[in-house]
Order: sequence, then structure tokens, then C-alpha cells
Amino acid sequence: MKAMIFAAGLGTRLKPLTDRMPKALVPVCGAPLLEHVIRKLIASGVDAITVNVHHFPDQIIDWLEAHPFGVPVSVSDERDQLLETGGGVRFARPYLDGSEPFLLHNTDIISDFPLKDFMAAAPADALSTLLVSERKTQRYLLFDPETMRLVGWTNLATGEVKSPYPDLDPAACRRLAFSGIHYLSPAVFPAFDALGFTGRFPMMDFYLRACRDYPIYGYAAPSDCSLVDVGKFDTLAEAEAICQRLLASEK
Repeated sequence: MKAMIFAAGLGTRLKPLTDRMPKALVPVCGAPLLEHVIRKLIASGVDAITVNVHHFPDQIIDWLEAHPFGVPVSVSDERDQLLETGGGVRFARPYLDGSEPFLLHNTDIISDFPLKDFMAAAPADALSTLLVSERKTQRYLLFDPETMRLVGWTNLATGEVKSPYPDLDPAACRRLAFSGIHYLSPAVFPAFDALGFTGRFPMMDFYLRACRDYPIYGYAAPSDCSLVDVGKFDTLAEAEAICQRLLASEK
């Protein structure tokens, strides 16, 4: 099974650390974020990994070359232009396309949730299944409460709603936070072309346009699951605690 790790971002919320290194190499429990994600993917059955790079790309490439993991790790090089998540996936098509679904995983997500359970629960007809949770935030994805199909997005702070359904009532939807982990059918590549998505674009923009015509689902992680987005300094300690528990459970 194939997977892609998003490691191209600028990591602006972790400055000044990311003034001298990419976010993917920020250490947690003595190892870079990227290493934690790679090991989790391999333990989940992934046998081919693609890592996209842009910010300090040579640091990531050199680190990967110095740390073999026993599975092929390819680099999708975006140093000439940061393509965002959707554009990054489309650019990495030569590494990801095939006959089986593949995983997408942000490099800054640390979790104790078993990815095998997530993949096993993905509906067979899904173009994409998104791991979501009940955590508190300002921006939520909106799902049909009966089918868990994606129908929109909302920002509680501004009241903004994005949806291909003009009469959508956000109050009638199930509201969940996205985790930065997706499980996609390779049918996503022709869907990009069919909807005119080229160049640089966020994956979420594609989902919010495509969800009317393509089945995109959410899968809610159990409430006892620990998941943290290591996007700013106040989450580093939480990530350390999760990693320490995971390391202790492996002994």
C-alpha cells in the first residue's frame, strides 16, 4: 500500500525553529516528526512512501538518505513552487496512482489512533475518507448525520459556510474537525481533471467542490483517541506525551 506525507509546508507557526529547519524535522521525543509518521505508516502496512518537499528541501532529502526504513521512500520535489496539499497530490501522481487506495498524512500529526482501523472502516465507494474528531476548534467539516457524507465546511468565528449545496442548514449537520489524515481512491486523479483542478490548490477546496458529485466520507475517531496537530509551540508538550505513551506500549 502507498502513502504520501505532506512535508512541504513553511511551518510558520513554529518560528523561529522553522527559520533554520523544515517542520518535518522538528524533534519530538528525540526523533523528527517525519520519523514518527513514517514508522506509524509502515506499522500500518504501508510499503511505499512519498514525501513532498519545499521548505529546506535538501535537509529532508539528506535526512531520508541517512535513515533507511526498509521500504522505498520517494521525494516529490516542489522546491520550485509550493503546490499546497491538493496540487501536491496531483503532482505526486506518478508515485501514488495505481489499483489500490492510498493514505495521505500530514507530517505534523501525532496520534495513537490505529490507521488500520480507519482504512478498514472506509466505505467501498469512497473517493476519499477523512479521519475526523470531536475536538474543539473554530473550523469544522459538515457531514450528513445519517450517511457521514461530506456536505460542507464552516468557520464558527466568522459564520462563513462553504458548500456545493446552496440550501444547506449547518445546524442540521454533524460538525467534526479534520485530522489531516485521508484515505483516497486513485479515482481522485481523473476527478481532479474532470473538475478542472490544476496547479496549486488546497485539497479541501477540491473536496468542497467535489462532495456533491463524488462520495467523500468522514470517519469519526473514538473519543478515547489522542491526536494532536503539532502546528505551534503549545502543542509540542502534548505531542511528547503521546509519543512517550506509544514508546512505553512498545516495550
